[in-house]
Amino acid sequence: MSAQCEVAIKHSAGAPMSIFERYLTVWVFLCIVAGISLGQILPGVFQAIGRMEYAQVNLPVGLLIWVMIIPMLVKVDFGALHEVRQHIRGIGVTLFINWLVKPFSMAFLGWLFIRQIFAPYLPTDQLDSYIAGLILLAAAPCTAMVFVWSRLTNGDPLFTLSQVALNDTIMIFAFAPLVAFLLGISAISVPWDTLFASVVLYIVIPVILAQFLRRALLKGGQGAFDAAMEKIGPWSISALLATLVLLFAFQGRAIIEQPLVIALIAVPILIQVFFNSALAYWLNRKVGEKHSVACPSALIGASNFFELAVAAAISLFGFESGAALATVVGVLIEVPVMLLVVKVVNSSKAWYEQP
Repeated sequence: MSAQCEVAIKHSAGAPMSIFERYLTVWVFLCIVAGISLGQILPGVFQAIGRMEYAQVNLPVGLLIWVMIIPMLVKVDFGALHEVRQHIRGIGVTLFINWLVKPFSMAFLGWLFIRQIFAPYLPTDQLDSYIAGLILLAAAPCTAMVFVWSRLTNGDPLFTLSQVALNDTIMIFAFAPLVAFLLGISAISVPWDTLFASVVLYIVIPVILAQFLRRALLKGGQGAFDAAMEKIGPWSISALLATLVLLFAFQGRAIIEQPLVIALIAVPILIQVFFNSALAYWLNRKVGEKHSVACPSALIGASNFFELAVAAAISLFGFESGAALATVVGVLIEVPVMLLVVKVVNSSKAWYEQP
């Protein structure tokens, strides 16, 4: 194992959730209130922000999303890719769930609940947009928070690191085609050039910048790297919360008029989380992987890279779209639901390890 990989493992198995991460749902709720209120009080200010665009990219949001994503990608060590062979069965389960089950099951759940069951209770002109947001959410596997979930389940840090590195590598090439395909079969049109630009802007460039920053920080040693991550780590959550304030300032009127929208959108997301985590956990047991591998494998299958989903939704469909709102609902329920999944896999360890 390389020294760089050992450094990454130590970092991935570092401190548990910060106060920002642990109470993310509370902060998101406060951002909802603040955004809706400010949007009603200062509509002109937010309209001016919405017009600050270049090539269909909102410049303030683009900056916030880079601040949001890059510190998370600094944690990823692509040098860990050669380690995937050590737990090839667990990696196989992870890839199967993340790329063959999760996006397609979400497309189905979106069609079932948004277009069929809940359609009478949702604005008709936003149904396709809600489904698009759900698809964007499911097509982006978790990158940063899975390190936290793995830590809370005593997951194998090397496996966690290698599966994140592999997922991020695949995401660079597969995110745009997969999203375009699923939107296509859902009869939702999206311009390919805008989708491709979103991938370059919010995946490729941040990955490159993050890896340059990672190498620069590691030159100063593990202590310097950890100290820098402690300083820049909160930037991600702060930028996310600022983005949510902007988004809800634009979404405020729609939410006030139909407050049940958020609860209805949450239903397919919740079902998907529990279904994917349970399936991944069970499959790892069937193929004979250790509990410390099954846990992070199940957790990455259940959680999402919601920062990327929010960025792509805003770029493709705009601030006021149902797609942007749907991705934010994923942010709203991520922490409490994933903590519940963590509790379940921890309490079921005895069952998992039975012959």
